[in-house]
Amino acid sequence: MASRPAASTVLSLLLLAAFAASARAATFTITNNCGSTVWPAATPVGGGTQLDPGKSWTVNVPAGTQSGRVWGRTGCSFNGGSGSCQTGDCGGALSCTLSGQPPMTLAEFTIGGSQDFYDISVIDGYNLPMLFSCSTGVTLNCGGSSCPDAYLFPADNTKTHACSGNSNYQVTFCP
Repeated sequence: MASRPAASTVLSLLLLAAFAASARAATFTITNNCGSTVWPAATPVGGGTQLDPGKSWTVNVPAGTQSGRVWGRTGCSFNGGSGSCQTGDCGGALSCTLSGQPPMTLAEFTIGGSQDFYDISVIDGYNLPMLFSCSTGVTLNCGGSSCPDAYLFPADNTKTHACSGNSNYQVTFCP
């Protein structure tokens, strides 16, 4: 009888190991093509940074991340890790742990197991043109406050797109 619990434990460990091996991080490459500095922010992972024109920032987002957001902050002034931004400010922090204040163009995502979901939203206002793409999905383009690829109001539920799980993503400001 002792072999059954041991076999059950071994099987459970093998299943857990197989799931962990299939759950990988998605890589987000965030690029600033604007003519001025943008301070991108990402929650719940990534935080934030200063991104000069022509530069990129890479963030690894673990599988299982839900309700993630990336946005660009503008008109920022920081001294160390604190300061303020004219758009997208997140409580005066350089490295955001909470969402920013409107207006802000949002890249939203959920990183799942076999399938990810992503969209652009301007429900909270618009502050920067943005491209958002998944390596196995369509490219979303938002060049203004009423862009057709973005959620424009809360009941607008037709703009979420799917791609293969744990794909690579590209967010480009001022494409």
